[in-house]
Amino acid sequence: MRAPADRDFPWWLVVLGAAGLFTFAHVLSDALYAKVLATLSKGIGITVLVTLVAFAGASVLGLGLALATLSRSLVLRQAARLYIEVMRGVPIIVLLLYVAFALVPMVVAGWNALGLPQASARGFPLLWRAVLALLQAYSAFIAEVFRAGLLSVDPGQIEAAEALGLGPWQRFRLIVLPQALRTILPPLGNDFVAMVKDSSLVSVLGVADITQLGKVTAAGNFRYFETYNMVALIYLTMTITLSLALRRLETRLRARGG
Repeated sequence: MRAPADRDFPWWLVVLGAAGLFTFAHVLSDALYAKVLATLSKGIGITVLVTLVAFAGASVLGLGLALATLSRSLVLRQAARLYIEVMRGVPIIVLLLYVAFALVPMVVAGWNALGLPQASARGFPLLWRAVLALLQAYSAFIAEVFRAGLLSVDPGQIEAAEALGLGPWQRFRLIVLPQALRTILPPLGNDFVAMVKDSSLVSVLGVADITQLGKVTAAGNFRYFETYNMVALIYLTMTITLSLALRRLETRLRARGG
């Protein structure tokens, strides 16, 4: 059964699209806006890179954590739960600063203390420190998404697969994961959109993403209104496009599932 909101004509999208077209037309006809847009566009690649790499790593780690929380081993379950609760309880911006200026130097110092080839924390770029921090933060949230999806699979089907002689990996790959994906993909997509927005936090480390370039540009031209209008417009365009694509995917999955 479709929710009332699903049957509504998307007037909000019409209004947003019209406003977006008007804004972009104004941007292209205004020299200041066009210059700001050209500068901020240089940071789009960094934002996309941070988002994709961090989200891919967080998804892999999150799946591992989810499997650990469902493991028969008490040690694995408790260790995974400890990691998840700690990461979920620390603000992402605090985690960014901790990883960049405490964890990485500490790991490098420990590496050097072992007598291994000498390394320097300066050799680990701030960009990748930011990616590591976002990966760690989001892996905890994604782990809960995977755990809920895996638990949604009917236990009877798993028992039937066991009766047919399928091993643990075969059961997971052929039975559990394909069915769990229908439950997992919508909230996983929401986390991906959230990652796009939270990638702006890397600007606190001086990484030249859209937000950092916006800060530098505004500090140079003192046109804060125009500059941050463009920053907001770029992020809004990216997130709305992703949200619409994910909603379409969710509709297809719902149709296939009956």
